[in-house]
Amino acid sequence: MKKLLLLLLTVSAFSLASKAQDTIKTTSDAPLVIYGSVDAYYKYDFSGHKNIGTSFASDQNSVSIGMVDLGFKKTVGAASFVGELSFGPRSDASIANAGYHIQNLYVNYALSSKLTLTAGFMATFVGYEVIAPTGNFNYSTSYLFTNGPFQNAGIKATYAFSDKASLMVGAFNDSWNVYTGKEVSTFGAQLMLVPVTGWTAYLNVLSGPFSGTEFDLTTAYQITPAFKLGLNAADFTPSHYTHLHGINDPPNNYGFTGVALYPQLAVSKAVTLGLRGEYFKTKPGTDANSFVTGAAPGGSIMAYTLTANIKSGPLTFIPEVRLDNVNSLTNSSFTNSSGVGTKSASQFALAAVYAF
Repeated sequence: MKKLLLLLLTVSAFSLASKAQDTIKTTSDAPLVIYGSVDAYYKYDFSGHKNIGTSFASDQNSVSIGMVDLGFKKTVGAASFVGELSFGPRSDASIANAGYHIQNLYVNYALSSKLTLTAGFMATFVGYEVIAPTGNFNYSTSYLFTNGPFQNAGIKATYAFSDKASLMVGAFNDSWNVYTGKEVSTFGAQLMLVPVTGWTAYLNVLSGPFSGTEFDLTTAYQITPAFKLGLNAADFTPSHYTHLHGINDPPNNYGFTGVALYPQLAVSKAVTLGLRGEYFKTKPGTDANSFVTGAAPGGSIMAYTLTANIKSGPLTFIPEVRLDNVNSLTNSSFTNSSGVGTKSASQFALAAVYAF
């Protein structure tokens, strides 16, 4: 992997230098684009306390803030950059590096109209949902999102065969969600296909001796102007060992598999209804003390989230009702209002997201 990365960097450097010498010319300065969002929410778990442990929106019976998301991007000629900062509880829960507020920081260079190089700290290419609330239909997040990577640091090359197919390959740090790792040892790839107009599919893999291996399918099909269907399926197998904290660390012992379906129906120009139905299974043998959020080892969860998006210009109101059910009481961490174990948990949320 190190030799592959060194070769990629060397070839890229010579290509950049050669292209710069051949194509230097005066260009107009492109504007700096500023974008982002702010969000706030109210959430109530019907048990009277927090039960569902997926990412973000964890406050109980409280009007709470999400985050300020502030992005910058600019393109001049073949070169471009993206920098994205975030502040607030949602930001703190999504970045492993305490005290920092960087969601994205990377540079791009187009070697040709088909081949682009990207290097830096990037939102992961794996999965259907993202950190910023403007990128999701549902306000609460899936178990697949919570347990998968949020960001990856590394270098990647993307080749567009056509507007219907492209391939990305990259070398990434050994650890997810952090700016620096101990080594560049993770391989990542994404095949993008557009089988028909309105239907896009992404086949993803992320694999390394320390990060483990995740296979992921993310696809969405705008079947009619009013009806969209999305799907995310993933399987994660942990590595046999880790050196995240020290050379003698015990094995990473967590794994999961799952699938989520996202049907959405626009009932008017301003109102869209959607249902996320998710099946998530924690693999047998998974260490109950590991980071997997969901059922106990060998257990599974069915989670149903009914959500509406009500738009008024740049502001979107998101009322949401969610019901999660574990396959057996022994695999559940849910408790009822009396603190007694139960197989199910339910909650209501109302969020407001302003995008700019």
